[in-house]
Amino acid sequence: MNHQTPYAIWKKLLFFPAIAIGIALFVLLIKTSEGAQQLPHREPVQTVRVIEVPEIDVIPRALAYGNVQPGTVWEAIAEVSGKVVERHAQLKKGAILKGGEQLLRIDPTDYELAKAQADANLQTIQAQLNELKVKESNTRVSLKIEQQVLKVARKELNRLRKLLRRNAVSQNSADQQERTMLTQNQQVQSLQNNLNLIPTQRQLLNAQRKSAEIQLESAKLNIKRTLIILPFDGRIAEVNVEKKQFAQQGQVLVIADSIDIAEVDAQIAIQRFRHLLQHSSEGNAKVDLNNLPKRFGLSSTVRLQAGDFKVEWPARFVRASDAVDPQTRTIGIVVAVDNPYRQAIPGIRPPLIKNMFVEVELRGKARQASLIIPRSALHQQQVYLVNQDNRLEKRLVEIAFFQTDFVVIKNGLKKGEQLIVSDLIPAIEGMLLKPVNDSAMLESLLNAAQGKGNIK
Repeated sequence: MNHQTPYAIWKKLLFFPAIAIGIALFVLLIKTSEGAQQLPHREPVQTVRVIEVPEIDVIPRALAYGNVQPGTVWEAIAEVSGKVVERHAQLKKGAILKGGEQLLRIDPTDYELAKAQADANLQTIQAQLNELKVKESNTRVSLKIEQQVLKVARKELNRLRKLLRRNAVSQNSADQQERTMLTQNQQVQSLQNNLNLIPTQRQLLNAQRKSAEIQLESAKLNIKRTLIILPFDGRIAEVNVEKKQFAQQGQVLVIADSIDIAEVDAQIAIQRFRHLLQHSSEGNAKVDLNNLPKRFGLSSTVRLQAGDFKVEWPARFVRASDAVDPQTRTIGIVVAVDNPYRQAIPGIRPPLIKNMFVEVELRGKARQASLIIPRSALHQQQVYLVNQDNRLEKRLVEIAFFQTDFVVIKNGLKKGEQLIVSDLIPAIEGMLLKPVNDSAMLESLLNAAQGKGNIK
């Protein structure tokens, strides 16, 4: 007979509860699994940021870059030779001088002597003309007298010939009177010849007088040319002569830049420039390049940026270049800033100085009722929309033109449609979405379209 210890008996008794617990857990798992299979399937929802596609008047903008140049560059070229006897005390590179100030003076002595000589020649010729006038008057009087004497001599000869036929006088008397008449006739002819020559003599003297007058005016002009006067308010760019140096005719003595106008010759991409000009109510009318600002409403701003330092000047479009750069495929445009030095504020706004590299912003006429979207919302000619069922719709669009932060849509969108502006990865057509309005993005987009903010 086997005798079991109390410990063995308890060990057997504990086996049965463990089996019972396992069976209970198995049944519970089966029931739980059946309950889970009976729950309905829930589709995942992706939250996205959206804006309603706005319709707004868009101001097209474009950037160009170039160097500042003075509106006028004046070169003082010596028109006469001579020693420099006077020089402006402030005639130095970089100095700003007022228009009308004398910069240099070349020794005028030689030209003053030439003027005196020409003046003396002119007075001599004028005296000869006066003498010729008196001579003409006297000759005419003498001719008139001699003609009367000739008339009397001819009558006397006729009378003697009549008497000779009646043998009342000798042949010798008649011959003597005939010689007297011929001599008188020769005297009359001589006076007449002198009168005939007077117009030619007067013409010669008049020509000599004209030549003397020209020499006199030339001498006066040369005296004026000895003075080098600054024609406008300007900044001295170069000085090539010192006092007491000899200046050769044709030598560049001084170079000065105007300060009333600064021009920027900038380069702009053809495509961007075309977008500025595209809007016109005149259809295919011929374009006058000189009338671009008025016809297309072009305005411009010159901007200097150096780190955090930024200064702007209002400018005006002046002209476009006559050719396209074949290397960069850009076109040159010129804008002008009026009174760039008067606008200067020490420490705040510097003047526009020659060769300063600046940025030029051009603006065209506003494109009315344009549909715009953020540039980041364009995915290879497609946009992502939230349709009426809150599902993703991919749609192809036609682009009018790009701006820095936005795109103007030509076809493919309607005002008020919900455009997805957040990154959507993966983007599966028809996926369920939860749209959330992004008012900050919309405000930024509208500001950019209205010409606010920076442009690149």
